[in-house]
Amino acid sequence: MPLWNIHHTPDVFTDAEKQSLAAAITDQYAAIGLPRFYVVVLFHEVAPQDFFIGGENAPTAVRIAIDHIARHASDSENRTRIAEWVRAMVAPSLERHPGLQWEFHVDDTSEEMWMINGLVPPPAWSEAERDWAKTNRSAAY
Repeated sequence: MPLWNIHHTPDVFTDAEKQSLAAAITDQYAAIGLPRFYVVVLFHEVAPQDFFIGGENAPTAVRIAIDHIARHASDSENRTRIAEWVRAMVAPSLERHPGLQWEFHVDDTSEEMWMINGLVPPPAWSEAERDWAKTNRSAAY
């Protein structure tokens, strides 16, 4: 599952922009075969007086922390490809803000410590995972 935690100062995203970005992120993962319900995007608004970068107040900023659990990057080339893929997803929403400080990182988290509705998700690319993607819900397999 990809879990996106998007920390941002006020007025970076409207409600409609949040919906649009979350849908676009989900579409990207669904396009590579992940069930849509694997994708979780959380927006966390942080007051400017509580957002610091380099020990200094950041009046307009975004920090995105992404956990990848369902798929992993096996080598440097794939990790670089994923970073560029993420940049391409978020840059259009962020670069329109002059002076916005933004950053992201992606962690690979062990799938061995992951369950959905008390079920161990099916192996990547398996028939069971394709079934989960088609029905957009978890089920015993």
